Amino acid sequence: MNVRTETIVTLYWKVDVSNALAAAQLESADHAIAEAAALLRDGETVAFPTETVYGLGADATSTAAVERIFKAKGRPSDNPLIVHIADRKQLAGVAAPGWIDAEHRQLMEAFWPGPLTIVLPVETGGISPLVTAGLSTVGVRIPDHPVALRLLQEAGCPVAAPSANSSGRPSPTLASHVRDDLDGRIGGLVDGGPTGVGVESTVIQFVAGELYILRPGGVTAEQLRSVLPDTRIHEPGREDVHETVTPRAPGMKYTHYAPQGYMHIVQGDDEEDVIAWIQLDIDAAKARGESTGILTFEERASRYRADRVIACGSLSRPETIAQELYAALRRFDEEGIRYIAAEACPETGIGHAIMNRLRKAAGHRLVRV
Repeated sequence: MNVRTETIVTLYWKVDVSNALAAAQLESADHAIAEAAALLRDGETVAFPTETVYGLGADATSTAAVERIFKAKGRPSDNPLIVHIADRKQLAGVAAPGWIDAEHRQLMEAFWPGPLTIVLPVETGGISPLVTAGLSTVGVRIPDHPVALRLLQEAGCPVAAPSANSSGRPSPTLASHVRDDLDGRIGGLVDGGPTGVGVESTVIQFVAGELYILRPGGVTAEQLRSVLPDTRIHEPGREDVHETVTPRAPGMKYTHYAPQGYMHIVQGDDEEDVIAWIQLDIDAAKARGESTGILTFEERASRYRADRVIACGSLSRPETIAQELYAALRRFDEEGIRYIAAEACPETGIGHAIMNRLRKAAGHRLVRV
């Protein structure tokens, strides 16, 4: 792979999303978006906010530009990238014509713009083969974020964009997370404030008329069923896929979202048993001289003792767990915590996506009590 080795000066723009929503012609926002879009057209990489996490974008039609994504992230090139478009008209040239049926259109109507990636047969010669990792399919979505949509519209090209983090690290939900990982390694960063959903998009694919969820995310299986009640929907198993399987979508291979310290998940039906087991485990780690952390929820945080206890959202509002998850994992790193016990959350609704990310962050280390 041909890559550049010189130091990159990362340009930075701050876009006030509230003002951008209230006044689309806000001069400073327009100027920032125009400069960032020009950088994308010139084949550079630009990080930008979406409603899920920050993405690292490059022109999906340019192999040289896409190579810069892999170089900046240190991402394996056999891991496909999602293509972001501004509207459905841009599907032409990305997805092969004739494959979008009534079910696809129903999902697009319901969830685009939004956190749903649809895997479709790729248009031959339409985008760089690096985007698809040599597969015959491509994942496509329209993000539901004013900054992302304006940037895509201004750039005028399909944009390949994985999460804007170093490969394997927790995904970024703040521009500061992107700076921590990629400053000096990417062309630009558009700071649009915190993201909303907090976990990546749901990735789906139709096979023989049945829908497969390849990666759980911001759109739940229940939401998909509400739109397609007569379609059989397959959900991923708890352990996802074996590492030897060729990934059909991002996030299906390798350890992802991981903090720098050792982490395992503790799961059980009895709350008291889980709390007691975690505390004994953490006490033993502290006695060994480990710096200790517990990832839990607002309802239970006061019951734990560790060097750092982080309440990651509320069990009564699971969407807050998703929103705060990656930032919580990064805080353990910032504070030098090297031994972490994480509580499992119920696997209903967006809880499927949360547990998918936690398992990968913990290298699938799970204790059942």
